[in-house]
Amino acid sequence: MQHASRGRVAFQMFNYAFLAIVSLLCILPLVHILAISFSSSTAVSAGEVTFWPVDFTLKSYSFILDNPRFLDSLWVTVQRVVLGTAIGIFLTVLTAYPLSKPTSAFRHRSVFAWFFVFTILFNGGLIPWYMTVKMTGLINSLWALVLPSAVAVFHIILLLNFYRSLPKELEEAAHVDGAGHWVILWKVMVPLSKPAIATILLFTVVQHWNSWFDGMILMNKPSDYPLATYLQSVIIKLDFENLRQEDIYMLGIISDRTSKAAQIFLGTLPILLVYPFLQKYFMKGIVMGSVKG
Repeated sequence: MQHASRGRVAFQMFNYAFLAIVSLLCILPLVHILAISFSSSTAVSAGEVTFWPVDFTLKSYSFILDNPRFLDSLWVTVQRVVLGTAIGIFLTVLTAYPLSKPTSAFRHRSVFAWFFVFTILFNGGLIPWYMTVKMTGLINSLWALVLPSAVAVFHIILLLNFYRSLPKELEEAAHVDGAGHWVILWKVMVPLSKPAIATILLFTVVQHWNSWFDGMILMNKPSDYPLATYLQSVIIKLDFENLRQEDIYMLGIISDRTSKAAQIFLGTLPILLVYPFLQKYFMKGIVMGSVKG
């Protein structure tokens, strides 16, 4: 057995203390926001709320949750996340696999690779993007929130480099057994790529859940807004055209800070629930899927 020196012990204690402080700095702002969301507007305006609710109340959450439009927008977001994540991962897997092959196996690989990289370097702009979506007839439909962002080049690069890190002997053995590319992809490569796919899954879910701008541009009816767009229009911009009479009354009771705190917490809660299940794959997927020299 090796005994750690005093310097080693001191270094480890310093690391633990430093990481504990950093963790608190990350958690305390969220705790403060949660406390504000459960506090009365008077206590918040007086600056009495720190990390524990003062004059506990659920009025801010009632303002958001009692509106049926909130449930409608939540359902739109759930559909968008489920459909957008499934399509995004499916297309990313299909695109990354051939691009991970060497030029000897896929002659025009570099041409297709640069085709995708070009979209990172140059962007068509907002107006051409909107006109493309409009000309395809996707305006005011769920597909307008899903298809334009279905293929993320960063996810393709992450996954194809993960494929390259896998032992080539596995694919060669599958070829010897008579397996084709389709079987190799779904029976060999995808099961071994769980860390990278879990990382892409997390990125995609967060992207679709937090996206609000495309909903505001592509949806003409407030009833079709995703949750982030609905909260942005009602809580941030205070669009009174989309409010009911009882909602306007509630805005006279709750404060702007408590409503925003409730919005932030509700928008963060689903990601907080999903992340612990994907965290064990996150670092492995990022490191092994990073660009190699």
